[in-house]
Amino acid sequence: MTSPFSSAAPRLCGPLRQPRQMLAEQKYDDHKSIHDDAMAETLGLRAGPIEGPTHFSQFDPLLFHLFGMAWFESGCISAHYQNMVVGGESVRAFVDLPAPGATFVRLHAEKADGTPVLIGTASVGAASQHPHELPQRIAKLRAPTALVINRDLRVGQRGAAVEKIRMDFEQHMGDHYPFTLADKLKVITEPCDWYTPEGGKHSPWGRPIIPTEMISVLLGATLGEAQLGGRKPAVGLFAGQEIRLIKGPLFVGQDYELDREIIALSESARTESVWVRTKVYEISSRTLVAEMILNGATMKASYPNYEAEAGELGLA
Repeated sequence: MTSPFSSAAPRLCGPLRQPRQMLAEQKYDDHKSIHDDAMAETLGLRAGPIEGPTHFSQFDPLLFHLFGMAWFESGCISAHYQNMVVGGESVRAFVDLPAPGATFVRLHAEKADGTPVLIGTASVGAASQHPHELPQRIAKLRAPTALVINRDLRVGQRGAAVEKIRMDFEQHMGDHYPFTLADKLKVITEPCDWYTPEGGKHSPWGRPIIPTEMISVLLGATLGEAQLGGRKPAVGLFAGQEIRLIKGPLFVGQDYELDREIIALSESARTESVWVRTKVYEISSRTLVAEMILNGATMKASYPNYEAEAGELGLA
């Protein structure tokens, strides 16, 4: 099978790459996000981090090498983000060799100095005999007892709006994602012919496909409309993410409809988390084509009223 990626033949240990920071101008709730350097510094970070799913692109050539076209049709990548990466830092992706005939692998990424970036799993096919990274973590969660920012949210809560989305090459995806697919393709760490207008015509599906990392953008652009976030103003980050293709790929210029549901709530010493499952349907056929699980963690220190409200609730 001919690989559509422009780089040399992929290895299970990929090359060092320097992913580009593209969210410095991201806004939500009328303020900058954690990806802005100044905002990041107020929260004790040295600079605005690169968005976690940006690293998914580095796994695409490795997983295509292992699983072929099935990776883009029924692939699943599930990752827990461990340490933030800022612009200029180099990252390498690793995928474990699967057993003969296996469709499930473990993976990780690390910086050039060995600092871990993420750990996770990947598979192809309708189901895996092994639990993926995020479902494993959800299964181990304890029920939260001291929520302040997310105290109005409930497991099982559904999105408030019917969200219809699409991604075109020159389409701006709103304040959450202040760049286009065309902008991303100019700097994506692993260029692929099948992502482009011309190369997509010669893909196995006859049209361009959305890169794995940009599926996160597609599904995240309208997340605010679902009203599944906590009290504001507050600053959050992605702590874990799973993207599963069921009847993929997802296509550029295709209309989709989203259905969201909170599947877990959790807390740590520094954050409160909402775990949301997003189901993606092809509008014309109402076919379920993909799902995403996102662990959106909100930093307690970013919520101005946290200490006062915690005291009022008897949690301080």
